[in-house]
Amino acid sequence: MAELQFDELKLVVFDGINVRYYGESDRLPVKHQLHIEFDDLTSITCSVQMYGGMLLLDESEEEEHGHYKSSKRKIKPLQPAFDEMYFESLMGNAKQTLSAKAFLATEQRIPGLGNGVLQDILFNARIHPRRKLASLSDDENQAMYVGVTQTLATMTAEGGRDTEKDIFGVNGEYVTKLSAKTKNNPCQACGSAIIREAYMGGNIYFCPVCQKI
Repeated sequence: MAELQFDELKLVVFDGINVRYYGESDRLPVKHQLHIEFDDLTSITCSVQMYGGMLLLDESEEEEHGHYKSSKRKIKPLQPAFDEMYFESLMGNAKQTLSAKAFLATEQRIPGLGNGVLQDILFNARIHPRRKLASLSDDENQAMYVGVTQTLATMTAEGGRDTEKDIFGVNGEYVTKLSAKTKNNPCQACGSAIIREAYMGGNIYFCPVCQKI
């Protein structure tokens, strides 16, 4: 989730939205869902990928939107308070029939964690996206926590994933291990071919050897 403040109004952009900044003479994309032009004729556009959400709020409206309020109040994975005990409480309060993907990427349990970043998180933890929480050992729970915190910290330090662009259209420098770019490539750990499958309205990528179901 990102926020842009315009005087008394705030634009809230959730996952799944590409936000781009354009100079006065730059050509805008043909397809976009929102275009904001500034006094100096520079612009910002917002384009929905597969799904996404945008809100334009003033202060009095912020408390009316549950999704936004929940995202703002929850502890973020790069904050010190997002420790192993907090992560265990998230897992303990979730239905144990949830898959690892469903736990990480739905219900805004972990703000900002979506389908794109969870691929490398689960690979680093050596957990298959379809694994049920009830099937995970204590060591695997700890590995998932480490996967979340360390993978997101590395992605942030390197300016995002190489599959995504920032507001200026520049790709991140974090080289993804599992993504559309690596489908059918050999796994970095064991050499097996990376597999892509449709799951929960999107794609999952995994190594069938390192991430056994």
